[in-house]
Amino acid sequence: SLKERSKVYRAERIVALLKSWPNLEQTDVAQISKADCFTWSGRFGQKSSPSAYNNTVGTFRMVLDIAVEAGARYDNPAVHIKRKRVLQKRLQLPSQEEFLMLITAIREIHAMGKRCADLVEFLAYSGCRKGEAARVQGRNCDFEKGEIMVAGDPATGTKNWEIRRVPMIPDMRRLLDRIKAERGEKDFLSNPVMRITACQGAINTACKKLGITRFTHHDLRHLFATRCIESGVDIPTVSRWLGHKDGGALAMKTYGHLRNQHSTNMAQKV
Repeated sequence: SLKERSKVYRAERIVALLKSWPNLEQTDVAQISKADCFTWSGRFGQKSSPSAYNNTVGTFRMVLDIAVEAGARYDNPAVHIKRKRVLQKRLQLPSQEEFLMLITAIREIHAMGKRCADLVEFLAYSGCRKGEAARVQGRNCDFEKGEIMVAGDPATGTKNWEIRRVPMIPDMRRLLDRIKAERGEKDFLSNPVMRITACQGAINTACKKLGITRFTHHDLRHLFATRCIESGVDIPTVSRWLGHKDGGALAMKTYGHLRNQHSTNMAQKV
């Protein structure tokens, strides 16, 4: 039931596990002890990031769970390995002024600059993941209802397996109106809105040129959420637009400080 990228990632964790634990692949699963697990985790934890460590440990536990279910052993010694604490990434997003300067700089970089700038704007105005944005076609943009249907991969949908609808904020409508006018309605409706699927190089170059902290495609998703919350949109609604299925718990953890600051700012107007 896992998506293909999740399967690939689990396979990568297994490779990391086998590389960091010599002879594990040839070891009788019944002979793996809790001490062996602690020895490996202590060594592996020194050389890997908290997230890579936790996911590799989690994958190892799953492998041993299969051994328990098959009757090859009675317990899972990997359950005693403690997870590492993953520190939340401090968001360093460009201000609105910096963002507009960045778009201009990207357009001036090279021949592909215009398409790169369009992708940066689309991600920042929709909160879409990079892979989701690549599959949005013109026919998915409903100008009458003012929304964009995000379907994701044709076979598996979005990351959470669901089709969702994202509001067409004014800046997004302006962007789509321009793209539609440039291409013509027939071409716009029958093709992906974005002509490219990635532009990290252009972002890096523009950030360096302007002296702005480097950010990634995914940070533009955070920029969208931040802008919505600072504009007064409640976190559960923003969470739904982002495609979260937790009712806003993750968004609250990530952006809760913005709501508090917004509340403080609003209190000064009373």
